[in-house]
Amino acid sequence: MSFQAYLDNIQTKTGKSPADFRKWAAEKGFSNGSGLADGVKAMAIVAALKKEFGLGHGHAMALVALFKGAKKQGD
Repeated sequence: MSFQAYLDNIQTKTGKSPADFRKWAAEKGFSNGSGLADGVKAMAIVAALKKEFGLGHGHAMALVALFKGAKKQGD
């Protein structure tokens, strides 16, 4: 499955776009716009995404990669 397919599936499931999730991550203090905020661990974000949005581990990790800047939308 491509990275974009993960993002598309997440949007279908939650109704939230990657931009919505970037905003969410910034509001929660997980990201700073250029990557993860200092001291933030990926698993803390994964746990929050699972709890708040009912995402599975793989989909949550895809969003972490997006927040880190490791992957870009459209990849």
